[in-house]
Amino acid sequence: MHTNPSELHRDAVRATSPASSWNKCLCFRLHEVEYGIDLLLVREIRVYEQPTWLAGAPPSVVGMLNMRSEIVPIIDLRLRFGLPACFEKHTITVVVTLADRTAGLVVDSVSDVLELDSSQITTAPPLAGTAETPLVARMGLVRQGERERMLMLLELEPLLADIDTVAQLAA
Repeated sequence: MHTNPSELHRDAVRATSPASSWNKCLCFRLHEVEYGIDLLLVREIRVYEQPTWLAGAPPSVVGMLNMRSEIVPIIDLRLRFGLPACFEKHTITVVVTLADRTAGLVVDSVSDVLELDSSQITTAPPLAGTAETPLVARMGLVRQGERERMLMLLELEPLLADIDTVAQLAA
């Protein structure tokens, strides 16, 4: 039986991240693109502060911050997505927790919280050269008046894999 690669991708997305888990998402910008992450995974939103550099960390892990006696690795999403680093007055660190891992995600700005229903979520088209577990597996399509917004919905599990290396370095 021959299976279309896009069908495999769609089935993998359904199996690993059901649309029902995306009731509300925090929206933020990187460069000219709007992204969303599951609001339930957001612990806090902080003004950007320069982290302490950690030798040997992956390039997108720009350092560590001490947050109320908890050492938190900081991932610059611009660097992670191949964009140049850029820190401005609106740069924000979004602290997320997934299972037992906590990390700060550096983003250009945070815009709002949106409630999405399953009819607004679609599978992102498979792209050549993507990893087995893509960072953007789904997209949100939101109509607000005459304007339609397209959100790239991030999967945190593969994104936070970067901090596993940092945990080994810090140990």
